[in-house]
Amino acid sequence: MRTGIATVPLDYGRCPRWLFERMKRLGRGIARAVVEEFGPEEFLKRLSDPVWFQSLGCVMGFDWNSSGLTVTTLGALKAGLFEIQDSLGLYVCGGKRESRKTPEEITAYGISRGFEFAPSLIYASKMAAKVDSSLIQSGHQLYQHNFLFSKSGNWVVIQQGMNIQSQTARRYHWFSSVGEQEEKKLDFVEEPHSGIAAEIKVNPLNLVAKSSRGNKEISTQLVKEEPKKFLKDLNLIQTLKRAKNLTEIELYNKEFHWHPVVEEKFNIKRLEKTIFSAKEQDPKNFEQLLSLKGIGPKTIRALSLVAEIIYGAKPSYEDPARYTFSVGGKDGTPFPVDRATYDKTLEIMERGIEKSLISLREKVQARNRLKEKLK
Repeated sequence: MRTGIATVPLDYGRCPRWLFERMKRLGRGIARAVVEEFGPEEFLKRLSDPVWFQSLGCVMGFDWNSSGLTVTTLGALKAGLFEIQDSLGLYVCGGKRESRKTPEEITAYGISRGFEFAPSLIYASKMAAKVDSSLIQSGHQLYQHNFLFSKSGNWVVIQQGMNIQSQTARRYHWFSSVGEQEEKKLDFVEEPHSGIAAEIKVNPLNLVAKSSRGNKEISTQLVKEEPKKFLKDLNLIQTLKRAKNLTEIELYNKEFHWHPVVEEKFNIKRLEKTIFSAKEQDPKNFEQLLSLKGIGPKTIRALSLVAEIIYGAKPSYEDPARYTFSVGGKDGTPFPVDRATYDKTLEIMERGIEKSLISLREKVQARNRLKEKLK
């Protein structure tokens, strides 16, 4: 599994119809070029790279630093590839307004095309959303979710969350191939991220970090074995207004800017109902616990808090986002320019531009945007 995160300024507004239509045609041409050269799995893999995806959106004509690039680029791909999806072997589900309909769309494809792996895709779609909303709590609320997959069962999730306070959007990329599933069971809850790009870094509750493993294990045990003690301990913590190493703070989906041990006001009665419902379902591990209905960000924060304060199992507050470059830097930072990758990217993008059904002038403009992006 591979995934990435990109943080961009939050943007409002709509894409003009004339631009969206051109993005559809150009996106279709680039997708065809990549699939004909390397196959549908390679196109999915490239989309899972946040830098390549950002470059694709820019080449298609959208603002490089706009949160709307994600929604519009994926919307254009979904519309542009629809008529040729079976010949390409690529299917696009979800979107900004259709995020919650993603399982229904996957189910429909499973029935109409005979994809027996559809149930596993639905599980992956739901878990990716849960992980990015509950296990990396950076204050970005998910509002857009796209799920793309191939005939062989390989898949990509690209979803985005917004933070009103900081006026930023954060994009999450996931990638999984059938080959990876055969070699190793997918681990949704421990360090699934790589190739992550971000303009800013914060200090979120990060439960996908390997160093948070103990915190997650104790959280699971609290639900399975000691739910009453967990609720009692949480209630005790909330009464310690001035206890050592505790700071009372109302989060309201805000980002953590620094980390003492954080105390938050939890609704004990609501948590009690959620926790005992989870206990009845007997989750075998943290992933199963997270997958249960009703287990969301606040419940995860409560469990993590008790696991840290009472049992000393500290979670990570290190942002998994990394600053990344598409082909390296001319000064060798963070690594020398990868000329082979650089040239291949140019070749594939240019081939896609030529295959797209747009005017000569628009093709020239697209080439110029590509060269500018890869400088």
